[in-house]
Amino acid sequence: MSIGSDEVDLPPVVAEVRAVFERYERALLSNDIEALNNYFFAAPSTVRFGIAEHAFGIASVRAQRAGLPRIHPERRLMNTVINSIGMDVAIVSTEFTAPDTTKVGRQTQTWVRFATGWRIAAAHVSQIDPPFARNCDSGA
Repeated sequence: MSIGSDEVDLPPVVAEVRAVFERYERALLSNDIEALNNYFFAAPSTVRFGIAEHAFGIASVRAQRAGLPRIHPERRLMNTVINSIGMDVAIVSTEFTAPDTTKVGRQTQTWVRFATGWRIAAAHVSQIDPPFARNCDSGA
């Protein structure tokens, strides 16, 4: 099965994922660990690469989350892009800043629609030092 270009970035899917991503972000800022864990797909194949840790499988994701420091409540997102692929998969990419660091964070999540709702199947978080080259029109 292949996806046609008319099945990419579907406005209703992008809107759904934006709403669930915004709820995820609120849970992150309020340190609601139970909610954060529930946003991840409960499977051994789930992966989360953090800034200083990596987790393979939902048990590892949950264990890592329990030990992570709280996110600064003034964390701000920038340049959030949501790409949907068909009706049931979306990728969220965003940058973030917070007053407790000079670094710019980057976050990517692969969301999949399951019978239980949208869940993160894979996530990556990293930070880099500014200034950095930004070329939004590179087509890459």
